[in-house]
Parts: sequence; structure tokens; C-alpha cells
Amino acid sequence: QVQLVESGGGLVEAGGSLRLSCAASGNIFSVNAMGWYRRASGKQRELVATITSGNSTNYADSVKGRFTISRDNAKNTVYLQMNSLKPEDTAVYYCRGTIVVLGSLLEYNYWAQGTQVTVSS
Repeated sequence: QVQLVESGGGLVEAGGSLRLSCAASGNIFSVNAMGWYRRASGKQRELVATITSGNSTNYADSVKGRFTISRDNAKNTVYLQMNSLKPEDTAVYYCRGTIVVLGSLLEYNYWAQGTQVTVSS
């Protein structure tokens, strides 16, 4: 069994910063790619940023230069540092981990519960 637990969401004024964390735990053999996604009210979920086990990163154009994804492999944790936040960044942010569980050769995607980020203008 694998769990992903997020922390760090909240309310911030435009131009401010927040840092999200997401820790994976359980019967983990390896954590491959990890990523952050978001869903704004009335919109579809979209990719924010991803990072591979080798620390290659990918960002949505809307967050490039403002958000930074990083990970601590020893802690099976991924972070999202969000700077220069805008009201349009308001959304529920979800962490996803692509994980191989102990005793398996297959990788599966696991999702965290989501954390609300609200940016006021």
C-alpha cells in the first residue's frame, strides 16, 4: 500500500510565495517520476511541473520562471516552490508519484488528496 500526503497549501496575496510538499510512503521499491497538477474551479486538471528520478524537469508555460519543482529521493518527497503567485494560480494542487511497489515489476500512478492554493488579488 502506498500513500502520498501533501502539505503547504493556503491563502496568499498576489506576488507572494508558497511551498508545497508531497511525501510518498508505504511498500515502495522505487519512486520514478513525480509531478504536480492543478484543477481550477470549472476547469480541467492540468500539468504544472514534473521531475524524473534523474532530476529532469518539465514545466507548464504558465509557471515557467515562477515555480520550481525539486525532490529529495532519500525522503521520497517532491516539492513545489511557487513564487510571484497570481490569482490565476488559484486551484487545488495534486501531487502524483509514479511508483514501483515492493514485490512488483510494474509502476503505477498514485495521487495525493489535493491541497487548496488561493491567491488573492
